[in-house]
Amino acid sequence: MAPRSSLLLLVTLAVALLGVGTNGTSSAAYTASTGNTGTVSAAADWTAPTVTVNSPGALVSGTVAVTATATDGESGLASVTIERATTSAGPWTPLCTTGAVPHTCSWNTTAVADGSYLLRARATDGAGYSATSGLVGTTVLNSAGVTLADPGDPLRGTVPVSAIVTGGAPATSITIARRTAGTGAWTTICSTTNAPRLDCAWSTGALTGFYDLRAQAVVAGTTHTSLLTDILVDNTSPVVTLTDPGNLLSGTRIFAATASDADSGVAAVAFQYAPAGTGSWTTMCVSDTDPFACAFNTLGLADGSYDFRAVATDVAGNSTASASVRRDVNNTVASVSLADPGSPLSGTVALNAAASSPYGVASVTVERRTSPSGAWTPVCTDTSAPYTCAWDTTTVTDGAYDLRAVLTDANGVTLGSAVVAARQVDNSPLRGLDVQAANGAATLGRLETGDTLTLTYSDAVAFGTVMSGWTGSASGVTVRVTNSGNSDGLSVQTAAGAAVNLGTVNLRANHVTATTSFNGSTMTATTDSSGGVPRTVVRITLGTPTSTTGLRTTTSPARLVWTPSAAARDVNGIACSTTAVTEPGTNDRDF
Repeated sequence: MAPRSSLLLLVTLAVALLGVGTNGTSSAAYTASTGNTGTVSAAADWTAPTVTVNSPGALVSGTVAVTATATDGESGLASVTIERATTSAGPWTPLCTTGAVPHTCSWNTTAVADGSYLLRARATDGAGYSATSGLVGTTVLNSAGVTLADPGDPLRGTVPVSAIVTGGAPATSITIARRTAGTGAWTTICSTTNAPRLDCAWSTGALTGFYDLRAQAVVAGTTHTSLLTDILVDNTSPVVTLTDPGNLLSGTRIFAATASDADSGVAAVAFQYAPAGTGSWTTMCVSDTDPFACAFNTLGLADGSYDFRAVATDVAGNSTASASVRRDVNNTVASVSLADPGSPLSGTVALNAAASSPYGVASVTVERRTSPSGAWTPVCTDTSAPYTCAWDTTTVTDGAYDLRAVLTDANGVTLGSAVVAARQVDNSPLRGLDVQAANGAATLGRLETGDTLTLTYSDAVAFGTVMSGWTGSASGVTVRVTNSGNSDGLSVQTAAGAAVNLGTVNLRANHVTATTSFNGSTMTATTDSSGGVPRTVVRITLGTPTSTTGLRTTTSPARLVWTPSAAARDVNGIACSTTAVTEPGTNDRDF
């Protein structure tokens, strides 16, 4: 054999030996030479594998299969380990380690205590790189009985319901039924025989209101029951009306709507446009806070005629579209808008407008009228930007006012802004200034012992007019919460049942399914002169509820509305205004 051929044969054998046991791309690098000094190199594996763990189900018992999916496109997978833990912080206990596909472990759940568990998978490739999957939760239930899975809240349409039987003996029968919350006969949703679990679809149809769900399983002659109470079913669509945005539309305009839903509450209102008559709707912006409004820059639209509407969606997912209005967009004309000064208004208030015109702005006049249909009256006129003026609200009678800005261009053409509607003027020396709630216990959105309600007055209050003989020191009271659908009311009474002159608070959410009293509540008050202005702050701390069965946890953010009582008076004997005060800030879950 020629020397050159011998050398090539030896190189070939060496390369073959080095390649034994490799899978995919090797992480080793080597160079082989021939008489022609050629070089062969292998690329390194610098990429970790990908891995996910699949849920064995929300409720598991006995021995279940837990499977992971892992891939590595370079050096290949070396192993996959599936682990369990009770918290994300660990410690993590391996269920098994496998190198073969499918990567499946048999988990004997009877070897662990019933409860919630987290599962994850770790994959290692041939180059030694590893990756950890996201966490999957499941609940182990091996004790005898039946568990009805929580379908969530609120519900609408057709929803899945499930019950699982645990224990050593098979279930003779399983039944899932529903009834109006707290009363009435049970109506069967579905049932089965000789099965370890029952899964079916509950068609809620036109049901609306609170319902109880019950699962019953007969195991070894014993009937086991699992009950879920006060589940809100909402198949009623919200009501929504688009506020006329005005004509002509140009620049950035504020689009507003009124929307309400008596059951699960309004989650959001979307504002949409479509070229006139096409029905091809596009969302401009979305508002999830009442009052529902948002700004849209019409400069992104070609001049022309458009249909506009508002679409309200409630927390349950029901939606309603308002009647549409057809308006023209023309960005060759002027634009004007008035900033919302808020409500209530008192003293001297700054009114700020924005205006532009291709022909020049001659002036901007801010006008007011008694809401909703009084005659427009000028408040002030400004001829240069920024267009602003001061309104002395003490010159008008307390009440609701509409505001707008009117632009006059250099040619004498006028254009009115969208109306800022029903801003409340209240110059009473004593009035409600702020209302806040705080969670003093463990569950956000649920009325519990230790939760607080804070009411702030604009001036110093004569404590004795709130409750006879009261000095502001801690006194026992009873807090009464009345069920009113999605707008429960809260009032305060003396321990003997007499009214405390604080007025009422609309909780704007459904906290109770029946009227509930919190006995042993405490009321305190303080007056300070922060900034030179006296303020009385009344704080009510909830006591013990007469019953916990009527309490429910609300998931809907809302703003409290406090309507003070005129029976409360300031230190000069002047009665408190009854103008309602809305909780400032963003919507949140109170208590």
